[in-house]
Amino acid sequence: MTDALKRLSDEGVAIWLDDLSRKRITSGNLAELIDQQHIVGVTTNPSIFQKAISHGDGYEQQLTDLATRKVTVDEAIRMITTADVRDAADILRPVFDATDGQDGRVSIEVDPRLAHHTAATVAEAKQLAWLVDRPNTLIKIPATKAGLPAITEVIGKGISVNVTLIFSLERYREVMDAYLAGLEKAKAAGLDLSLIHSVASFFVSRVDSEIDKRLDAVGTPEAKALKGKAALANARLAYQAFEEVFSSDRWAALDKAQANKQRPLWASTGVKDPAYKDTLYVDDLVAPGTVNTMPEATLDATADHGQITGNTIAGTYEQARAELDAVAKLGISYDDVVQLLEDEGVEKFEASWIDLLNSTEAELKRLAPSEG
Repeated sequence: MTDALKRLSDEGVAIWLDDLSRKRITSGNLAELIDQQHIVGVTTNPSIFQKAISHGDGYEQQLTDLATRKVTVDEAIRMITTADVRDAADILRPVFDATDGQDGRVSIEVDPRLAHHTAATVAEAKQLAWLVDRPNTLIKIPATKAGLPAITEVIGKGISVNVTLIFSLERYREVMDAYLAGLEKAKAAGLDLSLIHSVASFFVSRVDSEIDKRLDAVGTPEAKALKGKAALANARLAYQAFEEVFSSDRWAALDKAQANKQRPLWASTGVKDPAYKDTLYVDDLVAPGTVNTMPEATLDATADHGQITGNTIAGTYEQARAELDAVAKLGISYDDVVQLLEDEGVEKFEASWIDLLNSTEAELKRLAPSEG
């Protein structure tokens, strides 16, 4: 075991775990990862909860109680998922306190069926913040067109947000703009900006999966040579955008009011193509002020053989732009790829949520007390 995770942390990358289950909480595993693997945050999504709850470990008693109370399946899921997030937040509270609220955070997502409904997303975000009732929670809002005004509204109310499902550079700039607008609203309302935090989850591996498929279809040596490059190029240019926005005059005014930068978070960092090194989206995306949320397999791989060699984003912008331009010259539309990935991302989370509803409903029926 190398201490690559410590080196990564020392480079200014916050290491978060992209997974949560009740078993992980109650077994002491989460506390152990915080203690031994430099984990300082946790992200969840509908797919993660669907997997955890359908495997069932640790949920039987609560499901039995909920079935006895005859709650709706939607209410049952919110009671179960917010309980897990609350408990994880309590375990991470010392990290939250030690980092002045920057880390020690647990994310919980609004119902993905609301991704295209602004007012419903805002209402759900407020409800989730109230239900979990922990200062170290981040409410996840997808970066859809309808999500952007919701981000501004929710930040404006002083609720910290994890913006999720960002694939395009243009949308990422819109997300940062929505965050700054939210801070300006919060400031006008007299809220303490130092207490409001946000991360912007920029998805990585799925970009390579989609563009590589299209490069294979082109089939030329030039196309093959570009495989495995687009995702890193896209993320590196996102970091360039982050540096620009958070050194602007607009930011300077908020910085004076003790506002926090919205950190870029590298999401979907598990490698999908076995031809690539399994730590690719960790080793090659090292820069200060970032977060990398990893599935456990990627975390373990990084701990074992990660190559952390300092900042691997600085000085790469020209090459990154050239690589994306080379992909475009082969007739692969960047705009088409990122829109497809956003649409698919929302659909996947919605499908997982519906699977979760169905499996939970079946459990509630199975555990319901017989009448009489």
